[in-house]
Amino acid sequence: MKRSASAQRKCLFISSVQKELQAERRAIKNFVQNDPLLRRFFDVFLFEDLPASDRRTDEVYLEEVKSCDLYVGLFGNEYGAEDVEGISPTEHEFDLASAKGKPRLIFVKGTDDKMRHPKMLELIRKVGSQLIRRRVADKNELTAALYASLVEHMEQSGDLRTLPFDASACPRASLSDLPQEKIQSFLEAARRERNYPLPATTTREKALAHLNLLDNGSPTHAAVLLFGKEPQRFLPTSEVKCMHFHGTSVRKPIPSYQIYKGTAFELVDQAVDFVLSKINRHIGTRAQAAQAPATYELPKEAVTEAIVNAVAHRDYTSNASVQVMLFADRLEVWNPGELPPSLTPESLREPHASIPRNPLIAEPLYLTRYIEKAGSGTLDMIARCEETGLPSPDFEERASQFVTTLWRDWLTSEVLSRFNLNERQLTAITYIKIHGKISNAEYQQMTHAIKKTATRDLAALKEKGLLEQKGSRGPGVHYVLAKKGDIMGTKGTSIDSCRENPKFLAPLLPENHALPVSLFEKVSFPFPPSQRKGKKSVSLRTLRLAVRRNSFREDLIFG
Repeated sequence: MKRSASAQRKCLFISSVQKELQAERRAIKNFVQNDPLLRRFFDVFLFEDLPASDRRTDEVYLEEVKSCDLYVGLFGNEYGAEDVEGISPTEHEFDLASAKGKPRLIFVKGTDDKMRHPKMLELIRKVGSQLIRRRVADKNELTAALYASLVEHMEQSGDLRTLPFDASACPRASLSDLPQEKIQSFLEAARRERNYPLPATTTREKALAHLNLLDNGSPTHAAVLLFGKEPQRFLPTSEVKCMHFHGTSVRKPIPSYQIYKGTAFELVDQAVDFVLSKINRHIGTRAQAAQAPATYELPKEAVTEAIVNAVAHRDYTSNASVQVMLFADRLEVWNPGELPPSLTPESLREPHASIPRNPLIAEPLYLTRYIEKAGSGTLDMIARCEETGLPSPDFEERASQFVTTLWRDWLTSEVLSRFNLNERQLTAITYIKIHGKISNAEYQQMTHAIKKTATRDLAALKEKGLLEQKGSRGPGVHYVLAKKGDIMGTKGTSIDSCRENPKFLAPLLPENHALPVSLFEKVSFPFPPSQRKGKKSVSLRTLRLAVRRNSFREDLIFG
């Protein structure tokens, strides 16, 4: 069998009774050819794939055993055709592989030895005296066992690096791709923030070695991501994509779309600046500080933490990029990769261990105080949002990505004015923004309302989708602000799926937004049949006028 010298893949010789284990032989070849890791390192030889030739069969297969890199034996019940000496091709192949010192992987199909040919039993015993064999029940077990054995072989032979991604050398990168000034800037920040011992004048090689960012003298992936002149030349998907949507769902055209490139530090800074430039902010007075302080709608620390976590802990072997998406009601930060097995989205709300996916990237970010090591990042995000009167962030895994959602204060005075709330209800919403929740008793005390009135007011706020009830009965029942996505019943991901609650669309959309007529199948549509005929959509402004013209109750549609 010819092998490509440029590919430098190793040859697996599959030895078995061909007719008995034909399906298993083909399964091995298909598995290796389609596995993204194994196909980089191995080719598979099957005797049945050879074209017809004027050569003896035993001459061909024994030559292939001599030239192969690994011998894979599949032993079943049958022993195979015997030559004049009473030995089958399978045993000849095993003996030759042993004599030539080839690595041998043996898999025995089935556990019932009573069905095996006596000479096959003898061969299995002979093999067992020389090496460890693995029993398998079917093709799935066979391919799984073969995968584990081949990975172990690659680790032992040095073909497969056991180092994590951030610790392994970055192909094609050299020390000249890491400017000294970037390393110097880092050292200055690290000494200032964490009293890092190396001075800013430390040479590039010494600084990288001290940070464990060299692999046999070559810069690692982490080194390129942290200090590279053009990291995306080596790791194209390490960029960060930032998008700003005026509504609550992903819609094209995207009003503002930026793709940022640079080092991990630069990516964080650029993405944070993108978000802060798009959200509301309040500028204080110089009486508060030498420089007038800015207070942002979303806590800056929480925004930064979400983005730093995405850049530091993402799966850099993925073809996906970090995505930062700002909507009218929330900020979503997506990063490729899922949580480590020992962590869950729920456990992030409790004190937990820090388990960085890329420890050599996380370390410099810690030294410059971009992140903390103690696993307190998510807890800090929760605390910052709740202190600001915002809903607690959401942490979830979606489609092999980890998503952090920070909820904005969408209940602005403009939005609230559309819900026809009384003063007691408006006061209660302000109270919840400050304290995070309110109970019926607190509502009564704050508004001087009787229990019946407080119950009615809170029920109305819940019905309008402004509050969410926590608990079902008893003194523990309280109310928190609803998230805009919860109101729409879709977590804010799609307006088209709001057919159950069309009345809640109005506060979220511009006056000229076209609403499908089908949205109003469950309410009394305010047009007579003559005006509805042929209409597929209607603008919000037209709908309002029709409501008033036909004396419909506007709150049926507009909340």
